[in-house]
Amino acid sequence: MKTTEINKIIMNIKLLILDVDGVLTNGTVYLTDEGIEIKAFSILDGIGIKMLLRSGVDVGIITGSNSQAIKVRADRLGIKYIYLNQENKFSAFNDLKNKLSIQNHEIAYMGDDLPDLYLMHQVGLSIAVANATQLVLEDAKIVTKNKGGCGAVREICDLILQAQGNFANQLEFFNN
Repeated sequence: MKTTEINKIIMNIKLLILDVDGVLTNGTVYLTDEGIEIKAFSILDGIGIKMLLRSGVDVGIITGSNSQAIKVRADRLGIKYIYLNQENKFSAFNDLKNKLSIQNHEIAYMGDDLPDLYLMHQVGLSIAVANATQLVLEDAKIVTKNKGGCGAVREICDLILQAQGNFANQLEFFNN
């Protein structure tokens, strides 16, 4: 898809939905001897999410994971819409869409693996991280240069901010 077509789609984006494992993280799960799950999140992604939220674009999480670390990270970033333990993500997607009174073409979804494919087909802008599975890479309208957990979300946040004309305003936030 051409950059001009992508930018037209991005102009209408009001919500970015993120998967967690493989998108907000590198997909590696660390388990302690006590069975406690540990996840690593990118600070770059976090700053991008905060900028996107400040610009008026909502961010949501829909994940099959049920980790407390996701709740803690989302809370620190100001993400209000979190759906954990969603093996089938469609009902969470519909719930979020209805809460925000938005349509599919106003939503971007970022994923990396097979559970993400169905939602990627529903939204206006489907995004795959660089290290996504082959089917996801083939179906995505955008593939990031960065891998999941390594700045891929930031890459998309910056892209949305730039296309919607809000990037310079967000830079000003850090200069004051």
